[in-house]
Amino acid sequence: MKYSIEHIAQVIEAEAMIRSHADIKLLLTDSRSLFEPSESLFFALITRHNDGHKFIEQLYNKGVRSFVVQHLPENKETMPEANFLLVNDSLLALQQLASFHRKQFNIPVIGITGSNGKTIVKEWLYQLLHKDFNIVRSPRSYNSQIGVPLSVWQLNEETNLGIFEAGISLPGEMVRLEPVIQPGIGLFTNIGDAHQENFTSLEEKCREKLELFRHTEIIIYHSDNLMLDLCIRERYPEKKRFTWSFSDNQADLFVTRVQKSGDGTEISYNHAGKSQNLRIPFTDAASVENAILCLATTLFMNPELRNPKERFGCLESVAMRLNVKKGIHNNIIINDTYNSDINSLAIALDFMSRRSLDNKLAPVLILSDILQSGTEANIFYKKVSELLEQKQVRRLIGIGPELMKHTHLFSLEKAFFHSTEEFLNSGILNQFSDSILLIKGSRSFQFERITEQLEEKVHQTVLEVDLDAIVHNFKYFRGKLKPETRIICMVKAFGYGVGSYELAKTLQDQGCDYLAVAVADEGSELRQEGITMPIMVMNPEMHAFSTLFDYNLEPEVYSFGILNALIKEAGRRGITNYPVHIKLNTGMNRLGFDPEDIRELAGVLKSQQAIKVRSVFSHLAASDAPEYDNFTRLQMQKFAALSSELESLLVYPLMKHLLNSAGMERFPDFQQNMVRLGIGLYGISVVDPQLLKPVATLKTRILQIRTVKKGETVGYNRSGIIAWDSRIACLPIGYADGLDRRLGNGNMSFLIDGKLCPTIGNICMDICMVDVTETNAEEGDEATIFGKEISISLLAEKLGTIPYEILTSISPRVKRVYFRE
Repeated sequence: MKYSIEHIAQVIEAEAMIRSHADIKLLLTDSRSLFEPSESLFFALITRHNDGHKFIEQLYNKGVRSFVVQHLPENKETMPEANFLLVNDSLLALQQLASFHRKQFNIPVIGITGSNGKTIVKEWLYQLLHKDFNIVRSPRSYNSQIGVPLSVWQLNEETNLGIFEAGISLPGEMVRLEPVIQPGIGLFTNIGDAHQENFTSLEEKCREKLELFRHTEIIIYHSDNLMLDLCIRERYPEKKRFTWSFSDNQADLFVTRVQKSGDGTEISYNHAGKSQNLRIPFTDAASVENAILCLATTLFMNPELRNPKERFGCLESVAMRLNVKKGIHNNIIINDTYNSDINSLAIALDFMSRRSLDNKLAPVLILSDILQSGTEANIFYKKVSELLEQKQVRRLIGIGPELMKHTHLFSLEKAFFHSTEEFLNSGILNQFSDSILLIKGSRSFQFERITEQLEEKVHQTVLEVDLDAIVHNFKYFRGKLKPETRIICMVKAFGYGVGSYELAKTLQDQGCDYLAVAVADEGSELRQEGITMPIMVMNPEMHAFSTLFDYNLEPEVYSFGILNALIKEAGRRGITNYPVHIKLNTGMNRLGFDPEDIRELAGVLKSQQAIKVRSVFSHLAASDAPEYDNFTRLQMQKFAALSSELESLLVYPLMKHLLNSAGMERFPDFQQNMVRLGIGLYGISVVDPQLLKPVATLKTRILQIRTVKKGETVGYNRSGIIAWDSRIACLPIGYADGLDRRLGNGNMSFLIDGKLCPTIGNICMDICMVDVTETNAEEGDEATIFGKEISISLLAEKLGTIPYEILTSISPRVKRVYFRE
């Protein structure tokens, strides 16, 4: 659905400066998530740490023409086509617009609130009801002041059921979310300590959450929670209620028996005078309660729901941020930083205890101060201690000043530290073996450093990376493009060997639109380092789907096999419109859909809602080789036709990219609306090497110099024969560092003391030898393998290969050093 910019101005009661017509389809709050600029409306939100107004000019240059602002930009006259809707509060305007959009739909809408379980209940309801309804639901945990209106905006003409969750952390927030969701059916999962710090009591928080149900037809909840039951009855004495209970046989849904066996739980219940039962494939208490709330909801909506046993028996786990990984020394690591309150701790401990029993591993908890408890500290940590005893945790590692104050409350084996840094320096982490470790910490404690602990690599050989050269080369290629053309920068293979994080951070600061990596692990590392811009994964593997979704990485899709698997997994996780990039085969004959696949591909894409195509692309096979220009032009023609056909079948605009670095230099007229910058970024030009700056310099230092007499030999196999008395230097770099063995025996020279010094003897695993007879070199002096004076292209030529291989062969043990002048 689209709304004209004029109509939107009326809806949000804005003072409008409209200078060009626009029909708005997409709402944008994060400048880095731009997709279809001409149909996007950007809300310049002002938060504690950021101000969206500073991104207006950048977005205008990328094609956005409509903005909701709290003040007009000083340079508005430099953006003559921009529409500005001036309001007092951009966030409120976003919510008002979403509320108006919601009113266009006379359909059942479920609103879910509570302290825990909202996302799981929402996703399980989708799993249970998606065959009966066309459902729009909150993506993941979009339950905030910003996430809720963005979720509701997804409602469309085909929707006949909405399911939205709403969370709050401050008084007064739910009153703003209720008009956005306007639920007719209200679900309350439970009430606990999460986000308690801003409320004076649980009762106050409960009453705040209940504001979501001001206009609902009914409220569905667990009436055994006496405080929740009392709050609902006091706030809505006349409102219809549908209750479920373990103890009250007068409840609408009376659960008579819960029997755990094997990997599932059988639930027996009475409803409307009938006794029935079903089985769910979960055994933990939280899943049982979430499933019963879903059961109550389905019974209210449709008491005659077909095959309820089959539906509940097929419920799938919902991927949250708790994840399980294998560790060293036969450890299993459970990483859970999704919530930091005692309820979520109890859930995670239950999860751990079942796995420790299954694997006969010692349960260990690494816990930070819990910053959201809202309870007097001594009472709160006493409750934590009792919980650990109940769950039979064998050992506790407590980190944080509050835990340090309450060590006396814990009677199990324990150790406490003021900070994560102190713990990491203690050496205790290396003592764990045959254990299952639950890592549960508030984000401010950076517990990812515990799960990812990396040893510092010390090596005299370094790769120096000139970030100024990266910027220069980026600007050179950007200068060849139209202002609206987007750039994907390739940082795969550890940033072509130069190191991906610093490179990515520099490109992000320069306004690069996208990054591309080879595999999901490369992208997750960038996310963990704080890179927020869109990241494309060129070679996604099915076993890495969790990494893709957990870190918001956008996969290339090149076959029906990976397409269908991706749709299935995204659906299982409750994800909709996840961005993907379609690869076409136009002559490279490597990965990609063939021309005859286009109609079938479009049919599959249109039949689902889990993923949405963000771009379509292909690879040029020989854009750097003039002798194959006719073939390159044929590829261009084929791509233009196929990408346009797919776009017309999908009936929404796609980004299109074919040109690589060589293509940008040699065929700039075919840039379309996106390009991919790879080896050119690193200083390699197919037109004129002088136009670009070399980015990487590989250096080492002389370990030892010895005099070797004429007739003696150097190195393995005695291949280095000394023709005259010589000074031979040993350098700490070998083929394990990425120095090709074929460069030995005089086939390459390195720069030492301003002179080129030839290799002698075979390249060894960790060492190579060079003749420094003609220099004044001393032990400890610097030696340059490649850089400004010795081009990487020269090494590639000597080896009969390409610069890509030289760069990507540099071993991770070679330390990367980044600098700017």
